[in-house]
Amino acid sequence: MEKKDIKKVVLAYSGGLDTSIIIPWLKENYNNCEVIAVSGDVGQGTELDGLEEKAIKTGASKLYILDLKKQFIEDYIYPTLKAGAVYEGEYLLGTSFARPIIAKEIVEIAKKEGADAICHGCTGKGNDQVRFELTIKAFAPDIAIIAPWREWTLKSREEEIEYAEAHNIPLKINRETNYSKDKNLWHLSHEGLDLEDPANEPQYLKKGFLEMGVAPEAAPDKPTYVTLHFEKGIPTAIDGVEMGAVEMLEKLNKLGGENGIGLADLVENRLVGMKSRGVYETPGGTILYRAHQVLETLCLDRDTQHYKELIAQKYAELVYFGQWFTPLRESLTAFVDKTQETVTGDVKLKLYKGNIINAGTTSPYSLYSEEVATFDEDHVYDQSDSEGFINLFGLPVKVRAKLSQNWDK
Repeated sequence: MEKKDIKKVVLAYSGGLDTSIIIPWLKENYNNCEVIAVSGDVGQGTELDGLEEKAIKTGASKLYILDLKKQFIEDYIYPTLKAGAVYEGEYLLGTSFARPIIAKEIVEIAKKEGADAICHGCTGKGNDQVRFELTIKAFAPDIAIIAPWREWTLKSREEEIEYAEAHNIPLKINRETNYSKDKNLWHLSHEGLDLEDPANEPQYLKKGFLEMGVAPEAAPDKPTYVTLHFEKGIPTAIDGVEMGAVEMLEKLNKLGGENGIGLADLVENRLVGMKSRGVYETPGGTILYRAHQVLETLCLDRDTQHYKELIAQKYAELVYFGQWFTPLRESLTAFVDKTQETVTGDVKLKLYKGNIINAGTTSPYSLYSEEVATFDEDHVYDQSDSEGFINLFGLPVKVRAKLSQNWDK
């Protein structure tokens, strides 16, 4: 579709620096097209305050704000949690799985409004452009996609700020605090400025840097205990009190944040090929991942647990790479759901100055038998049986060793 044919555009709108300037930019560069802004509320909190007034004042015809928090947790976070998916050993995928749900809902608005194109503010260097566009292609394969960062002449966030100032667009940031951030119920990410040099230590103690909690050294000197209950891999209660998905995550974010839990500083491999450095706050999510993993050690048999660890890495890559709506991700989810049928029980954890310490686990489906595992006398395990087992298990090693003695002669 040519530019002249685009009359109505639906914009993924956060009200941040990029999307704030995109509304006037679209109208300037796409024949004064109608711009409909859409914000998916996945837990940005106060970032959504005043968004409608701002969108309208800067040129949008209307703003949709969609409450996606419950759906975000239940349909995107929980499947990833149950899979145990962690990207490159540390990243709990906070931005990654927030993009498909937003993009999917934006497609629905675009269809409802009869839009000619969907626009997003993702940069040409990042992962989010892929996550948004793969989802759009999955549900509206023929709609035009506009990505201003791949078109406009602005080359930096500094130039974006200058553009905003020239167009009288209000911003909540300034040049000194211009970290690139992404916030939702699950996490808060920080990129840019001094963090672009991996040699620089993150300023965790600097006022205003951390938003979801405190640095470990500023946490209380007394530990906090918390007990989580899971039903088939899904958390349902804290300290015996049943909670909904949103309330539970908010509670765990508070507990984790107060105790300096969930800070990750990593240099990750982006899908587009470059390395980037990010600092992440994921207090409640870090607690959930630990509790779930601990419970699985009790409830999964050895082979299932080990195989699940293998697919967890692939699952994390699929989420990170924006391939949520793919047959493989859906198939892996089906496998994971089967493994979770007995992942029910209680996990008690001790939170202390950034650390999560196991403090006891119980499950009605526990595969742990004290009678079998004990170092004391038992009547269920004949230790002499191990000799025959080792002889058979070690037969390939023994045969190879004997035969190899003649290889160099």
